[in-house]
Amino acid sequence: MLDPLLMLITVFVGAFGACMGSFLNVCIYRLPREQSVVSPGSHCPHCQTPIPWYLNLPVVTWLLLRGRCRFCRGPIAPRYLLVELLTAVLFLAVLFQFEAYPRLLGMQTLADPLLLPIYMAIIGGLIVGTFVDFEFMEIPDQVTLGGTVAGLACSILVPALHGHGVLQDPHPYWQRALVSLGHGAGAAALGAGILWGVGWLGEKSFKKEAMGLGDVKLLAAVGAFLGWQAVLFTIVGGALLGSIVGVALMAARRVEMQGHIPFGPYLSIATLTWLYWGPVLWQWYLRLLTP
Repeated sequence: MLDPLLMLITVFVGAFGACMGSFLNVCIYRLPREQSVVSPGSHCPHCQTPIPWYLNLPVVTWLLLRGRCRFCRGPIAPRYLLVELLTAVLFLAVLFQFEAYPRLLGMQTLADPLLLPIYMAIIGGLIVGTFVDFEFMEIPDQVTLGGTVAGLACSILVPALHGHGVLQDPHPYWQRALVSLGHGAGAAALGAGILWGVGWLGEKSFKKEAMGLGDVKLLAAVGAFLGWQAVLFTIVGGALLGSIVGVALMAARRVEMQGHIPFGPYLSIATLTWLYWGPVLWQWYLRLLTP
């Protein structure tokens, strides 16, 4: 059982995650349409009526109104509820990586409290990129290029992001920050370079575009935030998951052999897997290679 303080923190993070999910829904709808995510305020996509705050409560409002606008009764997509719940759950999963909580499903332990908001930002970007990619077959530059810049900035501000925290590395902050930035920049270049090379070979082989630049830029952002091990894991994990889903869809005749399947969502799932179990899986892999 958690003590009262931890229970309060848990409830707060879950509620904060749902609220952030509400904002991510705005980003998912507006970014691919090149609209501002700040103004105008929330409004019904059908009748354009502004939504007051008491009808814009995450999760609760959608359930009470049964997925319909209060004014015109137009349908509100279940995606809004899904994103809010998913964001809350994933934020809580990051919180549960702290040592104060019981270890769940063998997740890694966070090395620095400052990683909590950074991991939440990564989750937010992956959610936006995934849902936009599913609908529009593209990933917004705000997620990919913006994520790469943010990842490099966070590498400087929080060297623990690349394993150079105070406990792991006793060197002065400026040295740890420079080394961390180098790791982030190198991993970003590695991720973008590998995926661009795969896309180039695919284009030469099949005489058609085999890899979108959005996926290339997304992997650069993953590298900037999480390092080269995360890049390699994300490529392999995303390709494996995408292949399994693609074959299943073709077997069910949902897509044709030459059909386009967005790759970004599978890269995002692989990245999330690394976020929660990365070092654990990496050590397991190294043990397999060791006689």
